[in-house]
Amino acid sequence: MTQNYVVIMAGGIGSRFWPYSRANKPKQFLDVLGTGRSLIQMTYDRFLNICPSSNIYVITNKSYYDLVKEQLPELSDDQILLEPIGRNTAAAVAYPAFKIKQRDPEGVMIVAPSDHVVFKDNIFEQNLTTAIDAAKGSQKLITLGIVPSRPETGYGYIQYHSSPQEKVKKVKTFTEKPELELAQKFIESGDFVWNAGIFIWSIDTITKAFHRYLKDVAVIFEEGNDKYYTSDEQSFIDEAYAQCKSISIDYGLMEKAEDVYMVKGEFDWSDLGSWDSLHETKDKDKNNNVVDATALLYDSKNCYVKGPKETLIVAQDLDGYLITQSDNVILICKKDAEKKFREFLSDAKEKGAQFG
Repeated sequence: MTQNYVVIMAGGIGSRFWPYSRANKPKQFLDVLGTGRSLIQMTYDRFLNICPSSNIYVITNKSYYDLVKEQLPELSDDQILLEPIGRNTAAAVAYPAFKIKQRDPEGVMIVAPSDHVVFKDNIFEQNLTTAIDAAKGSQKLITLGIVPSRPETGYGYIQYHSSPQEKVKKVKTFTEKPELELAQKFIESGDFVWNAGIFIWSIDTITKAFHRYLKDVAVIFEEGNDKYYTSDEQSFIDEAYAQCKSISIDYGLMEKAEDVYMVKGEFDWSDLGSWDSLHETKDKDKNNNVVDATALLYDSKNCYVKGPKETLIVAQDLDGYLITQSDNVILICKKDAEKKFREFLSDAKEKGAQFG
């Protein structure tokens, strides 16, 4: 019986959620939705019906090892893959793919971000199972595409060949985050979905694809075949990452490959990439404000207010603003100013490391 393996990518720093998300505890380790579980814990929980806990791996930065152990104590050290430096998603896929291959070359591998939110878990499982069944024993590289609800400019898009009778559809093109006018055309055409960054493929297929499209990356990680699951693994990985180029799995492999397919994800989904996207998922008052604080709002609408309960926040005549206090930082800006957040964070760090 073919085994499923899940790889949760948890290395990001969540800069667009600053100052709530910090370098020492980024958003995947935070209880963003107020459920009592962090985003990475919710992601882990989501896959327990897909495979046993022993087949779930987390790949993250070395500095987050303690956070992973604290939040997911079920995982052994062999299941926590530690990157010494960030090398984008191609390396974050190659490392676990070549490692798992040493244990089970016939397995199916699911790759998912740690900081996305899924509602309607039963539909998610149905869609994922369709993709897993299609990946078994085939050369298909499969991604889940989210049926779009609006012309979103913050997501990448996948165009697919329309074949109503087929649940697994051939991919035509990938498009990075488009301008609003183009996103509107994508929605109207009816054959585009959002790129959720969730991938499904057999271990054999993805390792062969690395050899074909990112051979230098494949060669680096294949050299560790006798080191995986041993005490020498980490020192090998530290050297491997120093040699590895930084490139995304989408650009380096998926956009070049031929046997790329898509299964429509008909569940509710958000990548929680920004305060604006979090606003979409939260309960709102009659003026479309999300208030997660002790606050008094006057003549204000479409705002997100977050702060400690012991601090009173008073705001008047604001439309579409974010007001948040997290520890030693107070931030007030337009809620959709996500493109400015890297600049905010960079400038804050110049004021002192304690602000980053």
